[in-house]
Amino acid sequence: MGISYGDLTLRAKAALDNASRIIARTSETESYKNLNGYSVETLDYIYAKSRNFDTLNKNLSAAVLTAARESDVCYCVDGAVCEDEACKIILSKSSDCEVLDTVSKSANAYNTANLKCGEVTCVSAYSVKNLKSCRAACVYDIDCDYAASLVKERLSDIFGEETCCVYLGTEGVKRIKIYEIDRQKDYGVASAVAVEEGEFLKKDRYDYADLENMIKLLRAPGGCPWDRAQTSSTIRMNMIEEAYELVDAIERDDADGMEEETGDVLLQAAFHSVMEEEKGEFTGADALTRVVKKLIFRHSHIFGKDKAKDDTEALGVWENNKKKEKGQSTFSESVLAVPKNLPSCMLAQKVGKRSSKCGMDFASTEHATEKLKEEIAELIAALKGGDKSEIFEEAGDLLFSAVNACRLAGVDCEDALRAATEKFTARFCKFERLAANDGENVAEMDDARRDYYWEKAKNELKKS
Repeated sequence: MGISYGDLTLRAKAALDNASRIIARTSETESYKNLNGYSVETLDYIYAKSRNFDTLNKNLSAAVLTAARESDVCYCVDGAVCEDEACKIILSKSSDCEVLDTVSKSANAYNTANLKCGEVTCVSAYSVKNLKSCRAACVYDIDCDYAASLVKERLSDIFGEETCCVYLGTEGVKRIKIYEIDRQKDYGVASAVAVEEGEFLKKDRYDYADLENMIKLLRAPGGCPWDRAQTSSTIRMNMIEEAYELVDAIERDDADGMEEETGDVLLQAAFHSVMEEEKGEFTGADALTRVVKKLIFRHSHIFGKDKAKDDTEALGVWENNKKKEKGQSTFSESVLAVPKNLPSCMLAQKVGKRSSKCGMDFASTEHATEKLKEEIAELIAALKGGDKSEIFEEAGDLLFSAVNACRLAGVDCEDALRAATEKFTARFCKFERLAANDGENVAEMDDARRDYYWEKAKNELKKS
C-alpha cells in the first residue's frame, strides 16, 4: 500500500481490481486510504491479542495463509513487502506468491531526511539490535516506547547519542538528537528515523573499521612520516608494552585506564593488520574471521557435540580442539609451540604444564620440593667449584624446579613472584624510612642493625 495516499502502483491496482479477497494488515495507516472503494478485511483485531512483535507477525501470517487455502488472497501491507516480517514468513511457507511492491518505509525516511550518503542500511526497529556499524541507517517500525528505546540504544552505540537524526512521527517530521528518540509522543506504524555519520574527523563514535582507516590515512602519501616508516618488526615490542599497561590497569581496578589501554592494544593489532594488508598478506577482516571461527571450533561443547559439565572439562575440550586445529600429533609439538619470548617464569610454567599432559611430571608437590632441595645442593656445589658455566646451568635448574613446585601447588608463578617482589619493595622502603627517622644511614649499618630495622619494618607493615 506504500506510505501515503497515491502510492499504489498500476500493477497493484490491477491486482486489487481482480482480487477475489482483499486482506489488509491494518487500517490504522495513511496508506490504507489507497484501498478506498474496495471490499477489504482488516487484521486490526490480531494486534490486540498478540503479546509481542514476534507473536503478532506469526498470527498475521497464520491468518493470511489460512485464508489463502480457501481462495486467492491479495494481502496488503503498509510500506514494502521486503520490510514486513509477516510477509517474510508467508513467502517462506508459500512458493506461489506474487509480490507487487511500492514505496518502502525506509525509502520514505531516506528521501524525507534528504540523506547525502548513498550507502544506507535499512532495518526494522525490532531487528535493530543486529544492526552493524554503517555510514547511514534508516530504522522503521518505531511504533511504541519500547521500540524507540531499542533504536536509541543501538544508534547511540554506532553514531553517538548527540548525533542529529531525522524523526518521522505521526505528527510530522523533525530533527532531533539520537538520545531523544525515546522521548517522542507520536509513535506509529509508519514512524521511522534516518541518520548518517558526520565528517570522519568530527564523528562522535568510531569503530574498528574507522581505526584501520585512520592508520591508512596516517600511512598514506602526505601522512605522518613516523607512521609511514614503521613495519611489523619495528613496532613489535609496542604490543607487549601496551598489553602490560592494560594488565596494570586491570590490577588497579581502573576502568577508565582499562578503556584507554584496551584501545591502545586494539591500535597495535590494527596497525599490524593494515601493514600486512599493504603487503597482500591478510586484512583485519581476515584476522577477525579467523578468531571467530577459532572460537566456534574450540567451543565444541557449546556449538558442537562435545560435553563439559564444568570449567575444567571445558578447558580440556578447548585444549584437545587446539591440538587438532594446529595439527599437533605429539606432546613435543605442543611443548615446542609455547612462544619463546614469554617472560621466563611464565615460559617455564607453560612448558611444565604441557609436558605433564603425557604424565611427565612429579607425583606430588612433595616430590617436586624434594627435587628443589637437590637443585639447591647442586647449585651450592657449583658455587664452591667456581665454574661459571656450571653455576649458570645449576641456577637455571633451581629456578625451573621452583616453578614446577609452585605449579603443582596450584600457584601462578608469575603472580607469586610479582607479589613477593612487591612485598620486598614495600618492606625495603619502610626499612629505609624507619632507619632515616632515627638518623641512621642504611649503607653504613652493620648486619645486626639492618636486621633490627628490617624486622621492625615487617612488623609495622603487618599491622597496617
